Amino acid sequence: MEAKLAGRPRWRGHAPGHAAALPGPAASAARARPAGAGMRTIAHISDLHFGRADPAIVAALAHDLKESAPDLVAVSGDLTQRARRREFAAARDFLQGLGLPVLAVPGNHDIPLFDVARRLLQPLDRYHRYIHAEDNPFYVDDEMAVLGLNTARRTTFGDGRLSLSQIAVVRERFERLPPALAKILVTHHPFLPAPAGPRQALVGRGLLGLQACEVCGVDVLLTGHLHRGFTGDVRSHHVAIKRSILVFQAGTAVSTRLRGEANSYNLILLDPPRLSCTVHAWDRHGFRPLAPTRFLNTGGEWQRQE
Repeated sequence: MEAKLAGRPRWRGHAPGHAAALPGPAASAARARPAGAGMRTIAHISDLHFGRADPAIVAALAHDLKESAPDLVAVSGDLTQRARRREFAAARDFLQGLGLPVLAVPGNHDIPLFDVARRLLQPLDRYHRYIHAEDNPFYVDDEMAVLGLNTARRTTFGDGRLSLSQIAVVRERFERLPPALAKILVTHHPFLPAPAGPRQALVGRGLLGLQACEVCGVDVLLTGHLHRGFTGDVRSHHVAIKRSILVFQAGTAVSTRLRGEANSYNLILLDPPRLSCTVHAWDRHGFRPLAPTRFLNTGGEWQRQE
């Protein structure tokens, strides 16, 4: 089956083998809002690490997402702990069970670590079979365009990198779209360091990627990897970038591999020229929404609203 968006093919059907990959977001087009409805919601979840996931938190997250019914679930990598078949199957079953459009990208944990032959020769074979056949998935509707890029690499064990061809894809996908569309990029590895704590490497060729985002009018970056959540503007670190581009960093949604923060996910509301991000944090009984962080776009500048 070939799923389509806006009259053009966006997904290439089921991956080979006994396990069917997730359908593309277009497969749920029947539940999309009518044209001109304006508002869009994105649930941004990351670092699920099935294989090291807490079942109670998994169930609570599924309940939350079904209740909020966002227009898109964006998964910014590390769906598994060790890229094992059973872990990918669990991730796929969880995402399929939501009954929502899903756009996912792989993380470094979605490439085998100990199976050296598979790591070098077929690093994303299982990801393609169980999750998406596409490394750099793309979703577009009447209000927003969302592009995912795979930053995981077979030759690095934790750090990530953009390729020059992927940077070209950013321009190819976004440049031809109307300026009024909200443009969002999803990667596993971060473009912005955490405001506190130990520094970790940022995505390789990140500045080149941001320069492409600047030219194309990208508004928001959704990233993971750090297991810590925060918001920011890329200009706080990348002084060469003049465009205001927001970063929403997600914590780990359901994993037991915590780094000083509770499990959490982001719920993003797009209502141009306004935008908000609400962190939903786990408190041992459920996910509780924290105070939303709100932004207003004035003259191309995202201003935080107190």
